[in-house]
Amino acid sequence: MASLKIPTLKTSSHSLSSKLSFRSAFSANFPNSARFSRSQPQRGRVLIITSAASSSNKPTVLVAEKLGEAGLTLLKEFADVDCSYNLSPEELRSKISLCDALIVRSGTKVNRAVFESSGGRLKVVGRAGVGIDNVDLAAATEHGCLVVNAPTANTVAAAEHGIALLAAMARNVAQADASIKSGKWQRNKYVGVSLVGKTLAVLGFGKVGSEVARRAKGLGMHVIAHDPYAPAERARAIGVELVSFDEAIETADFISMHMPLTPATSKMLNDGTFAKMKKGVRIVNVARGGVVDEEALVRALDAGIVAQAALDVFSEEPPKQDNKLVQHEMVTVTPHLGASTMEAQEGVAIEIAEAVVGALKGELAATAVNAPMVPAEVLLELKPYVILAEKLGRLAVQLVAGGSGVKTVKVSYASSRPDLDTRLLRAMITKGIIEPISDVYVNLVNADYTAKQRGLRITEEHIHLDGSHEIPLEFIKVQIADVKSKFASATSKSGEIKVEGRVKDGIPHLTKVGSFRVDVSLEGSIILCRQVDQPGMIGKVGSILGEENVNVSFMSVGRVAPRKHAVMAIGVDDQPRKESLKRIGEVPAIEEFVFLKL
Repeated sequence: MASLKIPTLKTSSHSLSSKLSFRSAFSANFPNSARFSRSQPQRGRVLIITSAASSSNKPTVLVAEKLGEAGLTLLKEFADVDCSYNLSPEELRSKISLCDALIVRSGTKVNRAVFESSGGRLKVVGRAGVGIDNVDLAAATEHGCLVVNAPTANTVAAAEHGIALLAAMARNVAQADASIKSGKWQRNKYVGVSLVGKTLAVLGFGKVGSEVARRAKGLGMHVIAHDPYAPAERARAIGVELVSFDEAIETADFISMHMPLTPATSKMLNDGTFAKMKKGVRIVNVARGGVVDEEALVRALDAGIVAQAALDVFSEEPPKQDNKLVQHEMVTVTPHLGASTMEAQEGVAIEIAEAVVGALKGELAATAVNAPMVPAEVLLELKPYVILAEKLGRLAVQLVAGGSGVKTVKVSYASSRPDLDTRLLRAMITKGIIEPISDVYVNLVNADYTAKQRGLRITEEHIHLDGSHEIPLEFIKVQIADVKSKFASATSKSGEIKVEGRVKDGIPHLTKVGSFRVDVSLEGSIILCRQVDQPGMIGKVGSILGEENVNVSFMSVGRVAPRKHAVMAIGVDDQPRKESLKRIGEVPAIEEFVFLKL
């Protein structure tokens, strides 16, 4: 790839300013003059904000959990700071109406009741760390509150802890320590294994994963990695080979987990994947507890497939005292200490303080994790196209076969407007492509940055149409190049995965898959089937779904010619069981099918 640079579009008279500032929408009198609306019932809602009057008073920042002194110093230079720790939920709700910003770690739940109690005054919630599971993003967005986090300051600390667990596990440090403190001297029992020459598979090659790889290389390990978005150039620069998921788990002596917890990564290590691993593999997890099926890991340990595990995170924290995995003799555990170094705590404090102060000043940060603020007139006009853009991105990425890295995406906009501002549309396509396999919340603020960090190059083409300027867009087309498709019919003649859609009567529709024309509303989920074009096919598939009590909302068939091949698109309200999908695939005239969740 010649360049990973994402093109910059010219702005129109209706677009945001080039600095993407929202100072006028984010001033101290915000509660009295702000209004909002939701464009879609999903975590990346888009806000409409009107301007607000300014105030001469300093803003108030409530720090609800301990923050490093360097961060507090930065906050006090700009705002009045109230450090109130260990607040009960009732105490937090009573104080929040007097605060413009709130900073928490992982122990404080910032739920809908907190935002409702703020009376609209709360403008920013800062999460001092990466995870935002304790913040209700939907409620924050609905109440016009920006949420920012500190995703980079603890990278080295987490990587170091991963390496510490790797070495401690290999040399039985924790078990030997407990043994000698109990009065025993068991040198023969705790013979370990060397790291030199062993293969480490890093699953998730982001900031922490790549830092773990660097350190493992320094220990003489052979490092491979799997990550569909990892830039090959970055991996090669530190001597790491990118491989498929199956190759990674089948060849590794050690596996280190560094991916986010998403529906796609939940219980990624399970009975099936453990069965593919080399006997005696050792596993480290400093990512998220839910990426490992803990019961399956116990079975793999008991069977000798997994020799040892070292875990810093758990599906339930703190784990119960009788947790079989925690109590297992071959497991080393720590209480979620990945970011717990003095240096990391100070770094996180500075990073979150800078983000909160910047937001209170009206500046947008790349660490914003909920919806950006955009001019009302732009959003209202593009609202259905925003939904269309995200769903086309989600459809396209789900058509990519496992193991294929998405690197190049081309988006085409057909419009009669020469000055159409497509930044929001591009951001939503990026969101649709990245979010299903990532814990990053993509919006107008961080879309280009997030894509660039993952080596994803998005190019845009504007197809000028003659006609009225009344309709902003005729259609949007998304193409992903240089990947394999799990549904061959979605590929164009030139080999790219291609989906196309348009808005009809205010509703987003999928109108083309590969070279096949369809017409289906982008609601619920979709089943795509390539079939021999013959009578009775709609009835056969509909009957299978009906017998399984799966409601069909629509069907559409596109064909190249009568009695040749056709693609049937079926909209369903619920996700069919695997058995139902298997029955559809067993219909003789159906050559391939795929289920796509919107």
